[in-house]
Order: sequence, then structure tokens, then C-alpha cells
Amino acid sequence: MQINLTGHHVDITPALRSYVNEKLERLARHSDSIGNVHVVLTVESTVQKAEATMHLSGADLFADAENENMYAAIDALTDKLDRQVIKHKEKRKDHRGRQKGIPVQGATEEAVQDFIEPE
Repeated sequence: MQINLTGHHVDITPALRSYVNEKLERLARHSDSIGNVHVVLTVESTVQKAEATMHLSGADLFADAENENMYAAIDALTDKLDRQVIKHKEKRKDHRGRQKGIPVQGATEEAVQDFIEPE
């Protein structure tokens, strides 16, 4: 996963960069297909804003969060992206329970064949 970090009206300190990297690394637990993540941190008067665009195989996810504290905005942003990654992963998963080639325990070979290919 490649993380691009940009700041608008804010200096990206090493502590802020490591915090963003640490939070986004937990998203890699849910999906191996995360390619590029572009994070933009913005300061507008008293509001701290974090937004991110994430490229997955089959989808581009976007999330943004605002808070008075930049670290809290980053936390909210990663929570939103985490939910979106899990939802995307569930959509791509086969929900019919088909497990080709894996016989059911305790079933005879004929019963498995009849179940897979009914007459």
C-alpha cells in the first residue's frame, strides 16, 4: 500500500505522518488489494479536516472527517474507510456458500454428487 500525504495550510510533521501511516496500516488487515491511498489534511479556521481517496481492486473509496483536533479527524477518517473496505469485501464475496471440491463431512460421495449436480 502506497500512502501519499498532502497538507493544505498545515505542515506535515514526522509525528503526523507516522500517525497517519500507523492508522492506515490497520486497513491492510481487511484487504490485500489496497493500492494507492491519497490523504489530504486541511486546516480551515478552527476546523481540522482529513480526507482520503483509496484505490482498491474494483472500487475507489472516498471518506472525509472534520474535528477540532487533527488526530481525532484522522481517527474518524480511518474508521469510515475501515467500514467501507469491509463492506466492499463483503460485496465481492460469494454469499451462496458454494465450496467446490470440498465434500461435506459425513456425506457419501453419491450424496455430494447429487447435491452438486441434481438429476
